[in-house]
Order: sequence, then structure tokens, then C-alpha cells
Amino acid sequence: MQFELAEEHRMLKDLVRRFVDQELMPLETAVMRRDVDTGRPGLSHEEHARIDRVSREMGLWGLDAPEDVGGVDLPMVAMVGVNEEMGRTITPYTLPPDSPNLRMMMATVNERQREAYLAPYVRGETISAIGISEPGAGADPAGMLTRAERVPGKDGGEDWVLNGRKIWISRAEEADFTITMAITDKEKGARGGVSAFLIDKGTPGFNVLRRIPMIGGAATYEIALEDCRVEGWKLLGTEGQGFAPMQLRLGTRRIEMASWSIGMAQRALDMIVEYAPQRKTFGLPLSERQAIQFWVADAATRIHAARLMTYDCAWKLDQGRDVRVEISMIKAYATEMAYEVVDHAMQTFGAMGMTRELPLSLMSARLRTMRIYDGPTEVHKWVVARNLLGSKR
Repeated sequence: MQFELAEEHRMLKDLVRRFVDQELMPLETAVMRRDVDTGRPGLSHEEHARIDRVSREMGLWGLDAPEDVGGVDLPMVAMVGVNEEMGRTITPYTLPPDSPNLRMMMATVNERQREAYLAPYVRGETISAIGISEPGAGADPAGMLTRAERVPGKDGGEDWVLNGRKIWISRAEEADFTITMAITDKEKGARGGVSAFLIDKGTPGFNVLRRIPMIGGAATYEIALEDCRVEGWKLLGTEGQGFAPMQLRLGTRRIEMASWSIGMAQRALDMIVEYAPQRKTFGLPLSERQAIQFWVADAATRIHAARLMTYDCAWKLDQGRDVRVEISMIKAYATEMAYEVVDHAMQTFGAMGMTRELPLSLMSARLRTMRIYDGPTEVHKWVVARNLLGSKR
């Protein structure tokens, strides 16, 4: 049983670590300043363009994309190392292309869609979004109501018309295309009645209703689909079989989130370890206080556990095994663990930990949202318990 990354994957992890240290962390001061001034802790257009150029030159694009469209085709275990390093910084940057939508497309595209959508996405030429959640159907996508119905196409074939609402969509306003989930067979529902569609930006009937500010400066969107007509060839995958690829997409994001959480928790622990010996209270450094020592020991132990669990899950996924239970375990455990470690770091820093001059506040806000999106902690615990108890509901 091997508990270390392969040499080439370890070297990649080290490369990403240098990229984060040298290119992303120096931007954190500007990111925090924008958070205070505007409530949007992002990168400027110039900064983003430069980081794109540098990361591309370093060979960090398309890491888990197929080789036939310009990717490197790395396994999930390698991506855990990559995302752990990316999680250490509050500078908001994603190495193109975003893995969850990529992996869903990899599993479903036909040749026409591969050329029109997947290849440009891997090259970093397009931005994608995905619409799953609906008002009243968030953590339970099987409860979605958005409908897609066949209509005669202009070329003699069949098109689709979508009606419904979607919410909590990241990047909906700027995305070049949005993967949109809809019911195509009401009787079958999630078991053979859910399909995915590729909807281009500017398609009539695809209406972005509002931008929803989230804590930590993030934002999501609500959209309305009003007689939104989609050409027949933009059905993604097999009609009625969209639920499994959607779960593949969600699973990929959840493994990412566990990896990011490990990175954030490790950075918070490093900050405690560096600061505690320097700060004295009542004649002794904080590092001599048992409360701090216990926080450090518990954090190191739980980070180690989360890291091993996440690599185990990724390895099993690479072997083609069913990891739905493990994914729920790591998503719930890692996000909750990291949130507590960051909170202890804020407590260790005292009043300074309450400021927006340290990265801890943005880390805490990000983790707070991660405990909700892509399935709240409680839902994932329910999934684990349901499988252990043999319950269907």
C-alpha cells in the first residue's frame, strides 16, 4: 500500500506550490484591500491576464483534460496535490479549465461537441457554468422542476425548449456556455428522466435575473429559462441519463473542496506555529499555553487524517470504484475540520485575527460557504449513515 505520490506527481505538486508562493500570494494584499474597499476580493484584468500567461508557460493548464484536446490527462490523485497547494492562498484563481465541468463533459460529449465546446474549454478560450439547483431544490437536485420539451427543429430534426428557474450559479453572467439540467421525462424523474443541455451565452430565453452577493465577496446568480430554445445537437450525453454525469461533476468538486480545505487548514496551522512563540501573554509565549498546544496537535492530526482520506478516495476513483460514500465523508470532514482550524487561528491572533488585514477572514468566509454548497455537511452525513444502515431514504 503506497502512501506517497508518484515522483512525477510530487514534482508537479512542488511546481504548483512555487507558483502559489511566487505568483498568487504576493497578490493577497491587493485582494484583501479590494475586499475592504469594494466587497469584491478579486483580481484586476491585468493581474488575471499575467497569471494566466505565467501558469500557461509553467504547463499548468489542462492538467486533467484529455490528451487528444491538448490536456495532460492526470489522475485524480495528482489533482489532489495540485488543489491542496491552490487552497493555501486567498487569491481567487482557477487553473484552466475548471475540473468539475470538464470531467462531466469528458464523460458525455459527442464528436461535434468535443470540437465546439470541450476543445476550446481545455485551451482556456471559454468559461463555463452549470445550472443544477433551483429555488426549493438545492441540496436535492432530484427535486428539480425545470422542464425540457421536444419541438420541431429548423433543420428537420428536433430542438428542445426549456422553461424553469435555476439559482446559486457561479459565473452565470460571464460564462460562454452553461450546462443546464432539466427534466425530460417527468414520470422517471431522477431515475432516467434528467438530461443536460449546453446553452450558449446570449441564447434568447436564457435570462440572468440577479447577482446574489455571498459572504466573503463571492457571488452567484439566479436565472430564468423562458421558452429557451436549444438546438437538438446540444443535448449533452444521452437523453434521460444526465443524473450520473452530474454526480460525476459534483463528486469532482467535492474532492476539490476537500483538497482546498486541507490547504487552508495547513496554512492556518503554519500561521499559528509561527506566531505562537512570538506572542507573550502574562509573561509566557502563547506556545507554552496548553490550549494552543492542544489546538496545534489536534489540527496536525486532523489535517493528516483528511489528507489520507482524500488521497484514498481519489485513488479509488482512479481505479473506477464507487466512491460516493467516501466523497461524502471527505467533503463533510475536511470542510468542517478546516473551518475549526481557521477559527482557532483567528482566536490565537486575538484582535488581529478579527481584522481583514490577515487572510484568515477570507479563508473563514470561504469555508463557511463550502460547508453548504455542493451538499451541506448534514446531507453528506445522512448519505453515509443511510448506506451504513441500509436505508433507501
